[in-house]
Amino acid sequence: MASKTAKTAQEVLMADFQALVSDTERLLEHTATLAGDQADELREQIHESLLKARETLQLTEDSLRQRGQAAVTAAQDYVQANPWQSVGIAAGVGFLIGLLATRR
Repeated sequence: MASKTAKTAQEVLMADFQALVSDTERLLEHTATLAGDQADELREQIHESLLKARETLQLTEDSLRQRGQAAVTAAQDYVQANPWQSVGIAAGVGFLIGLLATRR
């Protein structure tokens, strides 16, 4: 459950960041009609910042995927190595959730 929430939050964050980059690119295209050296310099700086942001986003996404996959693999390995302990832990957690649910 917590991993689903974290994954959803990460996906929302990534989508928002991608939307920001996309909107900034459109703004950059619209400023192309501005004249002067300062406008050209500003557009170049924005373009470089966007490239860095995209690279950072890609690296972050790759890192999160690797860490998530490692956690899933570790959990699967533990359950396969200790099936009865896993069943006991799941039963205990289910029992506690049942107790909490009946109190309300």
